[in-house]
Amino acid sequence: MAAIEARFRIDWPGFSLHVDLTLPGRGVTALFGHSGSGKTTLLRCIAGLERAPGGYLSIDGEVWQDDKTFVPVHKRSLGYVFQEASLFPHLSVRRNLEYGMKRVEPGQRKVSLDHAIELLGIGSLLDRMPSRLSGGERQRVGIARALAVSPRLLLMDEPLAALDLKRKQEILPYLERLHDELEIPVLYVSHSPEEVARLADYLVAMQGGKVLAAGPLSDTLARLDTPFRLGEDAGAVLDATVGEVDKDWHLARVDFAGGSLWAPDQGLTVGRRVRVRVLARDVSLASEPGASSIQNMLRGQVDGIGDDGHPSLALVRVKVGESILLARLTKRAAAALGVTPGQELWVQVKSVALME
Repeated sequence: MAAIEARFRIDWPGFSLHVDLTLPGRGVTALFGHSGSGKTTLLRCIAGLERAPGGYLSIDGEVWQDDKTFVPVHKRSLGYVFQEASLFPHLSVRRNLEYGMKRVEPGQRKVSLDHAIELLGIGSLLDRMPSRLSGGERQRVGIARALAVSPRLLLMDEPLAALDLKRKQEILPYLERLHDELEIPVLYVSHSPEEVARLADYLVAMQGGKVLAAGPLSDTLARLDTPFRLGEDAGAVLDATVGEVDKDWHLARVDFAGGSLWAPDQGLTVGRRVRVRVLARDVSLASEPGASSIQNMLRGQVDGIGDDGHPSLALVRVKVGESILLARLTKRAAAALGVTPGQELWVQVKSVALME
């Protein structure tokens, strides 16, 4: 698979960035961490907006920076989406999009303007001026403009950070369409675990300008040996398929590699692929199945026990078939169950979030 190789070192007063990464050449890679972790600085180095002496960057084997080469920003085949769309206020939506296309020769265009418009659902906005757009509409136009240059790489720097919850929920399905329908690799900066869980295929967790962990999303989120903590957002992400819809009880059964879970039906159809998020706080363990209001009961094997960042709590990693779930227990409860690696237990899942 084509890959992105990025090696940068920057030492400023009060901040350093030291990264050495090989990233997938397709799908969405999330750069995740708290403010000040170095996510945006890394993105700016990749864009060429920040020059890191001695750095190295190659995209699918094409070198954009090394000891002898530094391709300037305007010659890098990339699209950049900022927190604010920064549209030209004197141009209509259509003319904003056409302006972006001027950078690309017709024969080199991989994403047509019509396709970008359709993907972002902005066909009805083309004749409007930016001042007449909502925040979510402006951001969708900004993403379409970034796609109009047919980039080899799409950089997105917290594109939802300036939006309220309603606008975020409005734009997330469009970002998922980009993920599903385009082969352009995306580097997506975020400090939101929910966005990462919903959109990313690959996760790079950063802190203090360094990479704490990097790998496929489901594997990295389920690791117990990393120093970054998600607290209430700790959990697992599963790729699943809708196996049954129970219209009487408004539930959908989602099947994953290791079992099945019932979740609230959201108008799903059998056979549809979905992403499922199971938070550790919604998972409990039992030595024996019993009468319970919890409908999701799975047989699992303890794969590891880690600290949850609080003196009274533990995270237990459990293998369910080929998949991994995390359970948050008090250390007292873990001791009472005698939880040890290799032990077989019943996994009770109270709540499941479908992330279509």
